[in-house]
Amino acid sequence: MIDIDNVVAGYTAEIDILRGMTLAVRPAEIVTLLGPNGCGKSTLLKTIAGYLLPRGGRVTLRGKDVSQIPVHHKIRHCSLGFVPQTENVFSALTIRENLQVGGHYMAKADCARRMEELCALYPILGRKFDARAASMSGGERQILALARALMPRPEILLLDEPSAGLSPKVLHEVFDAIVQVRDQERVTILMVEQNAMEALRISDRAYVLSMGSVALTGDAAALMRDEKVRELYLGGRAH
Repeated sequence: MIDIDNVVAGYTAEIDILRGMTLAVRPAEIVTLLGPNGCGKSTLLKTIAGYLLPRGGRVTLRGKDVSQIPVHHKIRHCSLGFVPQTENVFSALTIRENLQVGGHYMAKADCARRMEELCALYPILGRKFDARAASMSGGERQILALARALMPRPEILLLDEPSAGLSPKVLHEVFDAIVQVRDQERVTILMVEQNAMEALRISDRAYVLSMGSVALTGDAAALMRDEKVRELYLGGRAH
């Protein structure tokens, strides 16, 4: 579903952030990218989404080479959704209007039907349908951002730090919403997350990045149990 083959990318011509990145995500998997700040996690998501075009290697989505396709074409034509870490909802717009933005290219009747489906999946959206997004809590805003990305029914969803700024209780709710998306809509999810243990709890597999390449990969449950992995990459031993 997502295949990254020896990708090289960066923000300036002189510096490569991704240095031969290779990984794969299978259909309907939740896969998390872990690693220290600056290792290339968010850069990889931006490269897959098309905000940043690679200068080497290949990005393949659903069997199609999309390496040089920019984000505005990729979101519309490659069944891809992307939720950035910050500024991911329009605070001055209502929940209804935010969802309509996500369904901008959909037929009016399809857009209305899809909003009903997502409000049934996430009841908080229906309860606050005509309220401004600015009135929502941090967790509610993340769920709105998730729902807006899901409006056109993408097969692939990229999430950049969905837990950023959330309390532990709200974090659980947002992560449970991510699992719900995968289970009910069979969406393939690639996620960047600093909260390693919570991310691994809901993931099928994970990649640990270091200096722009893959340092380690494996089954999420196995990585959680590995004491050496926990000490080196996941924030210490279990207590």
